[in-house]
Amino acid sequence: MIEQIFLHQKAYALQLRKESIDTRFEHLDSLEKMIEKNIAEITAALAQDFKKPEAETLITEVFPVLHEIRHAKKHLRKWARPKKVRTPLLLTGTKNQIYHEPRGVCLIIGPWNYPFQLLICPLVAAIAAGNCIFLKPSEFTPQTSHLVAKLIKETFSEEHITVVEGGPEKTQDLLLLPFDHIFFTGSTRVGKIVMEAASKHLSSVTLELGGKSPTIIDSSANLKDAAEKIAWGKFVNAAQTCVAPDYLLVQQSVLSEFKKELISKVDGFYGKSALEKKNSPDLARIISGKHAERLKHLIDDAIATNAEVTYGGEVDLASHYVAPTLIEKVDPHSAVMKEEIFGPLLPIITYNEISEAIHFINERPKPLALYIYSHSEMNIQDVLKQTTAGGVCINDSVIHFSNPHLPFGGVGESGLGSYHGVYGFKAFSHEKAVLRQSWMGKMLRLIYPPYTTQKLNLFKTALRWRLF
Repeated sequence: MIEQIFLHQKAYALQLRKESIDTRFEHLDSLEKMIEKNIAEITAALAQDFKKPEAETLITEVFPVLHEIRHAKKHLRKWARPKKVRTPLLLTGTKNQIYHEPRGVCLIIGPWNYPFQLLICPLVAAIAAGNCIFLKPSEFTPQTSHLVAKLIKETFSEEHITVVEGGPEKTQDLLLLPFDHIFFTGSTRVGKIVMEAASKHLSSVTLELGGKSPTIIDSSANLKDAAEKIAWGKFVNAAQTCVAPDYLLVQQSVLSEFKKELISKVDGFYGKSALEKKNSPDLARIISGKHAERLKHLIDDAIATNAEVTYGGEVDLASHYVAPTLIEKVDPHSAVMKEEIFGPLLPIITYNEISEAIHFINERPKPLALYIYSHSEMNIQDVLKQTTAGGVCINDSVIHFSNPHLPFGGVGESGLGSYHGVYGFKAFSHEKAVLRQSWMGKMLRLIYPPYTTQKLNLFKTALRWRLF
């Protein structure tokens, strides 16, 4: 069944290339209308999957997708227009351009943490670039998966866009097919499996992975402001966010004051008592019992290695609840500092000089995001110049993800390639070099055999005068 749909898409992809770019606008319009008509259903599905608050669904799932569609519609004609490039002296008389052509049939594998946004935003880019698409939503969010499958089937033809539901075995089946491009969002471990499978067909890949995104707070920072932004950026979506602050590096001299501000902000967001937090309608749940157990193990392991839980720490496996938790005196070699946490646990590590924080970050794999709260331009520049990360926010958290003019992606273990805006269009396009020769091409006969003494002298003169 999957193979048959794949063959139909291969055939339709060739037809789609011939269509006017207006066809892509029609498809983007259809996608936009589909979402606008079903916002209530989308929020309900996410609430059923892991009690995601309606406001968070609108802010982090619906709005970003609609913004991505509208941004693509505004700029698509410019993106798709052949781009003129300069001509070197040797090729005088030629016209040189870059054409952006669809890759063909693409596979988009979505994650469970933002099961709507992180599946549909890449779809927007793939449609804008003129491709046919297979969508594989996460099995951990079945209500969202079923809804997406239903809506896509009602809106698009199967030969253009199709949704394949199911568990890992379905993903494995899909990875056996020779897709022209595979876009994967998820863990580094699975990303390696996807890349290995893609290599067998030499499929190009975009890997949006994760990692441990550090957050630096120095003594010059506005601590109240930093605490508020970190509390939101960390605990939104129950901290199941690939760019959430994973651990804090706090300058020792401001630790006490900063911690007091951070606790105050978290209490203000979700309630002062443990019971109020657990009953808060604004705090999502962990996606599954298995994932909640993993977080509990991280807490237990940290305590076993002499760390201290100084705030939160409550876990209810039955309801998939893990409280916002601060962990101090953390062993850098404990599990909570080795794994991407992907939950509401926030280790705090202290430093004295900015060079110590930079060294700590550089000893570890390159993160997807890095945050620094500081009003010291010297410290900011030191961090920017001496560390590597997929993206950086200065005096804020997470929000760089929402700018379609910035590339979003990782580096090293945190990912390969980028998307959003024009970067997503390019990810799903092949940049084809096109050279058009004129009558002046006859001059190139000078470089054809036989290589006479006169020609050889001419070549040497050109080299001496740096004409090449």
